[in-house]
Amino acid sequence: MLSEAVIDDALRESLWVAVKISAPLLTVALVMGLIVGLFQALTSVQEMTLTFVPKVGAMMVVFWVSMSFMTAALVTFFTDRVIPLIAGG
Repeated sequence: MLSEAVIDDALRESLWVAVKISAPLLTVALVMGLIVGLFQALTSVQEMTLTFVPKVGAMMVVFWVSMSFMTAALVTFFTDRVIPLIAGG
């Protein structure tokens, strides 16, 4: 039986892995949102697709570039932390 401290530690570590994995995508979405918002404010262009398309395109590029980092972080977390907990270690 797992103790409460072990479960809390595993949950804390899993949340930290989620933050590390999502940070590149969220950062790019924030930066692109600011850039497009600034462009719209400067040019008075209020087109809805102008906010959506560049942000999604940049996020897809960053996801493609950082996919190996995300996969490695998840595999490391599962092999070092989750699988030993399931196995009883």
